[in-house]
Amino acid sequence: MFTCRNQACEAQWEPSDVVIKNEGQGLLFRCPMCGARNYVTRHKSPGGEITYEQVQDIPPYGKQ
Repeated sequence: MFTCRNQACEAQWEPSDVVIKNEGQGLLFRCPMCGARNYVTRHKSPGGEITYEQVQDIPPYGKQ
């Protein structure tokens, strides 16, 4: 489950609900509701399965 990091939104999305892509600043998905950028990291299992994990160490907008 991914959660939009925009403090005003905070919508939750299943990985199948978002499109993960690189817009030149690393892998991310844009929240389908508000359009905020949410960064992810890519992991590859020994079996070859690709998974994504949301980056949590970047403070959400509005929280500093």
